[in-house]
Amino acid sequence: MTFNDDSRLSGGKVKRRGRTAAIGGGAVGIGAIVVFLIAQFTGYDVSGLLGSGDGLTQIQQEGATVDAAAECRTGRDANASVDCRMEGAAESLDAYWSSEAQRLGFAYRSPDFFLFDGGTDTGCGTASAATGPFYCPPDRAIYLDTAFYDDLQSRYGSSGGPLAQMYVVAHEWGHHVQQLAGTFAGTDRSGTGASSGSVRVELQADCYAGAWVGDAAETRDADGRTFFEPITRAQIADALSAASAVGDDSIQERATGRVDPDSFTHGSSEQRQRWFLSGYQRGATACDTFSVPGSAL
Repeated sequence: MTFNDDSRLSGGKVKRRGRTAAIGGGAVGIGAIVVFLIAQFTGYDVSGLLGSGDGLTQIQQEGATVDAAAECRTGRDANASVDCRMEGAAESLDAYWSSEAQRLGFAYRSPDFFLFDGGTDTGCGTASAATGPFYCPPDRAIYLDTAFYDDLQSRYGSSGGPLAQMYVVAHEWGHHVQQLAGTFAGTDRSGTGASSGSVRVELQADCYAGAWVGDAAETRDADGRTFFEPITRAQIADALSAASAVGDDSIQERATGRVDPDSFTHGSSEQRQRWFLSGYQRGATACDTFSVPGSAL
């Protein structure tokens, strides 16, 4: 999506953390549920990476947390800078969910949103660039190394583009919505498979991302201006390319040359695209992935 040049960014939604380097074997221990959440877009089991914590020493090289968007004032800035784009997306997502949560019947509060470079400490353990974007429930925060966007194109085959980047954020924001709505607590996410609880959680987050995109052209800044210009078909195609790129089948086929639906944790490329479009076309109330039979997922 393209921001309106004259839309105003209020700032303060996105913070950037200084780089953390980890030296030694292993990493801090982390529960299986959080390992699953951290693997949102990598498609890999990172339990080994984030496992025992034996011998880990962390060096905070630039420990300060700063406002990532301190110099971001307008939509023009968001169109030119990835940090400003993250700020603009966060402000639009916050405005959308502040009202949409009332329709869905739960109280809304904003997540924290941290950009980092290389590695960072979280309430879910120590994360590195290799873990990809993730939502950490204990922190109620989204963590993102923006270098992932290069991987999204070069490694995962997405066409890239601003809406592909913002789809990633909107998906993680969807997990925050699920946390607030009690979906995490009420869903057994320990299993795998094409109709498992973990897949249903992921597909709902994709649907929530689509619902935001469908409303984004009407979401307004503090001055009443719309954040975005009207969305184009090409921009929707960008988002769909990202959803497809991180489908379980696509990731498995690239990694191993075969597809194993019994090990799915996020959903197929087709499912992720379809549920994104369901939200885009019909809104967040169409995102009940839990009441449909597995054959309809």
